[in-house]
This record gives sequence, structure tokens and C-alpha cells, in this order.
Amino acid sequence: MGTRHGNRPYATVRGLASVGVAGCTAAAALMALHAVALGVPDSTGQAPPSAPASSGAASAAGGPKAPPVPQQAQPEQGFVWLFDGTTLNGWTGDTSGYAVEDGAIACAPTGRDLFTAREFGDFTLRLEFMLTPGANNGIALRAPASGNASYEGIEVQVLDDAHPKYASIKSWQAHGSVYGVVPAKRGALKPPGEWNEQEIDLQGTRIRVTLNGTVIVDADLYRQAHDGTLDGQPHPGLRRTSGHIGFLGHGDRVLFRKIRIKESP
Repeated sequence: MGTRHGNRPYATVRGLASVGVAGCTAAAALMALHAVALGVPDSTGQAPPSAPASSGAASAAGGPKAPPVPQQAQPEQGFVWLFDGTTLNGWTGDTSGYAVEDGAIACAPTGRDLFTAREFGDFTLRLEFMLTPGANNGIALRAPASGNASYEGIEVQVLDDAHPKYASIKSWQAHGSVYGVVPAKRGALKPPGEWNEQEIDLQGTRIRVTLNGTVIVDADLYRQAHDGTLDGQPHPGLRRTSGHIGFLGHGDRVLFRKIRIKESP
């Protein structure tokens, strides 16, 4: 790696003395200076200390250094990233059905269930997502690694519920609903092609979903299902105390980014 001679004027004088150039010709002095800058060993066999590298130093091949890979900004205090912005490290399941695009996880036409490798109990989850027209996905909470996460875990629906093909859906199928159990308030979802911000706070049996600053679900899951669920189906996942977080694809293109979590003590 090259360095600039001007970075070390005083070290150069000391280096010249160490190679014994006192009284030599100007040409010899310049040759000694060049040897010092390149790290050529002196008469003692020791190479002189190298100068600190310049931030704009060229590579060994002579070209400019490649810029560093941008790092994600630190999340809010107490939160950690679940997605590093560049790879699916830390995720398992259908990793071939999802791809990383421009700092987001994108569900491909074959995408199904993608889960965190770790399990989580009580937490606050924050993320951003973007829908395409008519897209359908879901956010799995406390899910097992296999089976139907909508029932054996908890699913918060991700859906372009304003699309005409969903005109006759049930209330518990709208975006943000706890699928089959708790209907969400509608009207806070942005149109396809725009990024939405969503927070899911899950503490014990209490769940709160906030979409673009509006609370759309605030319920106790145990009480909500005490006399039977809205879809009439058993949901054993409501009794789980921990499990995986994930995305439940249906082959529609949906993007997720800035996925971070704060675990409760």
C-alpha cells in the first residue's frame, strides 16, 4: 500500500541519520530518503517504521481502494438488528424463496416460510415493509420451526387489503390482524409501492400492533380466544410462550427492511 512522504517529515530526518547519510551528496540523500519511505532495511538490518496510511491511499495494484461496505446505523436504544441488510445470515427455513435486494428481504414467487434461527418470547419488533398490488404475506410470532405457523404460532397478517380481490375478506383477515383471532382497525395502510412502518409489541398474552403511528390492534390473546376464535379454528399457538419470528409468504412480492427487536427482561 502506498504512502505519502509528506505524512512523516520528522521521521524522515531520523531515518536519514540511521542510514548514515550525513555529509553525502544531495543525490545520495534523496536515494536514502526513498529507501526509508519504501521500508528498505538500514545498515542494522531493521526496516524503518512505516508511515501511517493515508485515507486516500492507492491499492497494491495501483488503483483506488474500493469504498467500504456501508454499515447499518445503530438501531434505537435496546434494539438489535435481526437482518444485517446484506445477507440472510441468522435466518432459516425457505431461504431460497427470499432474496436480499437493496437492503431489504424480498419474497420471491416461490417464497413461503422464512424464520429467524433464534427463538424469542416477549419483545417489541419493529420493521418496514412495502407491498405490491394484491400482495399477501404474514409475520410469524412465537412460531415452531415446522407446521402451520398461522395456527401453531401467531400470525400478524400482511396484506394489500384494499385490493379488489380482497373485497369480501373477513375482518380478521385484514392487514395487521392476528389471523383468525383479532381483527385490526383499517385505514392506516399506505398504498402499494410505499414503505410502511410497523411495530408489534408482544408481552405475555398481550399484543399491540402499531401501523404508521396508528394503533390497529390492542388485545389480550387469551381473553380474545376464551370463548372460541373468530375463524372457528383451534389456535394452539396462542399458548406458546416463545418461538421463531418469520415471514409467511404466498408467492407475492413483499419487501421487508430495518428489522430490529428489543427483548423484554
